[in-house]
Amino acid sequence: MPEIMLTDLEMQYIDLLQGMTGTTVKDCIIDKERNRIIFLVAEGQAGLAVGKNGIYVKSLRKLLKKDIEIIEYSESLEELIRNSLFPAQVESVRLKKTPQGKKIVIVKVKPEHKGLAIGREGRTIARAKLVAKRYFDIDTVIIQ
Repeated sequence: MPEIMLTDLEMQYIDLLQGMTGTTVKDCIIDKERNRIIFLVAEGQAGLAVGKNGIYVKSLRKLLKKDIEIIEYSESLEELIRNSLFPAQVESVRLKKTPQGKKIVIVKVKPEHKGLAIGREGRTIARAKLVAKRYFDIDTVIIQ
């Protein structure tokens, strides 16, 4: 696992979510391009972080004026990809290396879940790419 250096702002966001929810927040990724904050929380704590009927996500969205997304953290590439693409059902995750040394993850989803895995305007697949790049230095994520 790479050592991730957080900015002061990311640390403030983590403190905010932890304070509201009592969850363990592992990481915070600010995606300026899509005006969102992606939080990675400890395994088994995504539901707690979201809150009943999404109360914490809604509060943070209102407070920070950004979309809030919660992903359950995992040290396993396959599990982290699955969590990043939720609610799409992932059938398999394969890591491939190109002759140039680039790392590509090929994710197989049920045909009826392809739209979910890509997300509106590619938001979900972009989230999976951000997380995979940050933790496993993956260059590309492809949905099949």
